[in-house]
Amino acid sequence: MSSIDRSQAVGGTRTYEVRTYGCQMNVHDSERLSGLLEDAGYVRAPEGADGDADVVVFNTCAVRENADNKLYGNLGHLAPRKAQRPGMQIAVGGCLAQKDRDTIVKRAPWVDVVFGTHNIGKLPVLLERARVQEEAQVEIAESLEAFPSTLPTRRESAYAAWVSISVGCNNTCTFCIVPALRGKEKDRRPGDVLAEIEALVAEGVSEITLLGQNVNAYGSDIGDREAFSKLLRACGSIEGLERVRFTSPHPRDFTDDVIAAMAETPNVMPQLHMPLQSGSDTVLKAMRRSYRQERYLGIIEKVRAAIPHAAISTDIIVGFPGETEEDFEQTLHVVREARFAQAFTFQYSKRPGTPAAEMDGQIPKKVVQKRYERLVALQEEISWEENKKQVGRTLELMVAEGEGRKDGTTHRLSGRAPDSRLVHFTKPEQEVRPGDVVTVGITYAAPHHLLAEGPTLDVRRTRAGDAWEKRNATGAAGPAGVMLGLPTMGVPEPLPAVTGGCAID
Repeated sequence: MSSIDRSQAVGGTRTYEVRTYGCQMNVHDSERLSGLLEDAGYVRAPEGADGDADVVVFNTCAVRENADNKLYGNLGHLAPRKAQRPGMQIAVGGCLAQKDRDTIVKRAPWVDVVFGTHNIGKLPVLLERARVQEEAQVEIAESLEAFPSTLPTRRESAYAAWVSISVGCNNTCTFCIVPALRGKEKDRRPGDVLAEIEALVAEGVSEITLLGQNVNAYGSDIGDREAFSKLLRACGSIEGLERVRFTSPHPRDFTDDVIAAMAETPNVMPQLHMPLQSGSDTVLKAMRRSYRQERYLGIIEKVRAAIPHAAISTDIIVGFPGETEEDFEQTLHVVREARFAQAFTFQYSKRPGTPAAEMDGQIPKKVVQKRYERLVALQEEISWEENKKQVGRTLELMVAEGEGRKDGTTHRLSGRAPDSRLVHFTKPEQEVRPGDVVTVGITYAAPHHLLAEGPTLDVRRTRAGDAWEKRNATGAAGPAGVMLGLPTMGVPEPLPAVTGGCAID
């Protein structure tokens, strides 16, 4: 079919679908990809389109051992559909595309475009070039061409937003391939970050999450070790910005000035996601993690002293190569001492291209599974105990969209407390919109959520709720699915929780 015939076959407005795998950074990139496509005249396909779109974009993750199998399985599923649909195009971007490059087109020759993590802004141009030239376009940039936040965006939430403050990572963790795919850390200028936040607030956003592969290392690229704490304090002076969160920090870079900024800036929420990975000094050394158990627990102690009601969550890898029973017991010790509100636990799996994948002492699956089950059981017990401490408290919740799966049948609504705990509450008589703020009394605790079964004590309509109402009045399409990634403690709704991905720090 010639390019002219292909254009005629397409006709009218072209639709798109973006499928996201991986961490928060990929989720944020996908919002940019959607914005780029809509800026180029595409329209989002209805929710549940499942490949029934003119353009299907895969934003991939490379940290899982079977990431490529998942991708090629999905591409294979679309091959016959593409053959029956003239003008349909398939694009593959993200970390796996950055890593595998020409391999993708060789294994799936029906793919039209392959692009990397550094040149997402080229997608519309590459799609058009592939259409006109009738051949696959593979373009992988070796360094960042444009900071993602300078690109158009289609945010998934009207009232909460990601704000990327840096990309890349300078660490060399042996289990992580991110630095090879995302490059060295590159920071945005503080003025640019604050200008974006102010613009978002002007649109009705009331909660922002500062995002970086190693978010609290911010400033290393611009020569200011206190740049991150200064940025947090500057966020406190933005009128209309009610909640500020950030993810994910690294213990190595977590300094006292950041703790002070969190404690002294009212709109910085009392919530911290601090990856542990292992409680064993021996394993941490093998992971090339530049802190040890004593340092980690010292940070937790300082945060709790400055912010008594802070909810602290973490990431833990079980079964790292060479991990002994004694090493694992050290991890359990840290969990008991830190008393995390929530822990995102992962069984170690080989990540192609990482030093750990070639290490001796790979742990048998059965051993890893048993350790994992013990860790999960301990953390479930602690999470429940910590949640029970919330019973009787009066909390302000930001009403969320799509959080409570049973809300429709139980006549409840759901929201996030300042510390990001999920709370289901009785639906009040007056209208409440996502983005509005309600005050409730906590009556019951479960390991992963709280209940407020009594009457709502107060409802505060907000500009964020107005923004949500305005967006839905225009008939905008619903949010896209997010399949894999890291925890979304405090990140913009209505994205579902993501569990495991390349932003593990």
